[in-house]
Amino acid sequence: MAPSQISPVRHNGKHRSSRLRCCSCVSWKLRGWTMDPDLDLDLDMDMETLAGDSGGEAERNEAAEAEAEVERYEAAEAEADILRDRFRLAVISIATAEGKKAGMTVADPVVSCIADLAFKSAEQLAKDAELFAQHAGRKSVRMDDVILTAHRNEHLMGLLRTFSQELKGKEPASERKRKKSSKKDETVIEV
Repeated sequence: MAPSQISPVRHNGKHRSSRLRCCSCVSWKLRGWTMDPDLDLDLDMDMETLAGDSGGEAERNEAAEAEAEVERYEAAEAEADILRDRFRLAVISIATAEGKKAGMTVADPVVSCIADLAFKSAEQLAKDAELFAQHAGRKSVRMDDVILTAHRNEHLMGLLRTFSQELKGKEPASERKRKKSSKKDETVIEV
């Protein structure tokens, strides 16, 4: 059956002539299938859309975006690998130094396992701190978020709180606090 002999197909309650039908509609009609008129699809196409460049430019843009995304992912992976290697070197030097203090040597597989375990623990700590900050509606992690990550270890949480208070004691007053106190002083003088 030639396409010119096919009767018009009903699209969302509108009749279309056989010349303007898309190829999927023709195959539906040839197979004897019918489209559900209640189906909410926008199948109205004009000749310009059908005769267009078939999305060549859109496909190129999508391909460029996908390629850029792959490059960003690969760069992030390379950065993570460098970070993991530096972390492993730090663990090796710490393990070697502690082994020398105790008069022992630490086997390389043991150091490797310790490094991997410590790195995975640090990754989990970072994720937890990020989630605590996100839950509080912040985009940056604060000391309170780090303290909250230690909620299962009472001793560690106490040490982190003490360390936080020591840091706050050493820290000079911020500009915002100084400005607020000076405004209060000015209002007192003016009254």
